[in-house]
Amino acid sequence: MIKILIADDQDLIRESLKIVLDMNIDMEVIGLAENGCKVLELIKKNLPDIILMDIRMPELDGVLCTKAVKEKYPDVKIIILTTFDDDEYVFYALKYGASGYLLKGCSVQELTAAIHTVMNGGSILNQGVITKVVKLFNQLAQTNITMELDGRRVEDLNRTEKNITSLVGRGLSNKEIAEKLYLSEGTIRNALSSALSKLNLRDRTQLAIWAVQTGLASDFHA
Repeated sequence: MIKILIADDQDLIRESLKIVLDMNIDMEVIGLAENGCKVLELIKKNLPDIILMDIRMPELDGVLCTKAVKEKYPDVKIIILTTFDDDEYVFYALKYGASGYLLKGCSVQELTAAIHTVMNGGSILNQGVITKVVKLFNQLAQTNITMELDGRRVEDLNRTEKNITSLVGRGLSNKEIAEKLYLSEGTIRNALSSALSKLNLRDRTQLAIWAVQTGLASDFHA
């Protein structure tokens, strides 16, 4: 059973999400929070597997709450719920460890699939905002809010790992990368795991950010 905590400052959204998610036989909504402070309070009582986190909330927003949660409960997954004008907030949330983001108003099927994907170790890079966020990554690549690059060198990756990392930075899925490079999805998964280990990065989202920051995302050579 996947235990879910919903955080949103709008009562209607919280209650609506609870109703649709509780209809899944493998999901249970264990708490509702109107702000980040309430999230931290509820986590102490019942640890969720995943949090659906509104990015803009009073008292403690979704970005700082994501940071606080991941520092103390690193295994808890977080999906950010966002709108088109939240680009910079999304960047920070991903930087602090969110597993991905979805647009508010996505279908029930998309939300359910996203939860399963994240619980299986994947990341959610919604196509509706990926172009804008990647553009933001590029704009912020040389600023002080980017990830530390020290000790993480492109030269540490072999040719296949570089190509795969480059395509991850462009937002491609494992299936799309496999088709583009004429490799099996198993090979892609193994190479991704190797690249993450070599670069000491936590997940696919961090790898995508790193690829953009280093310029590898725009330097693909098959």
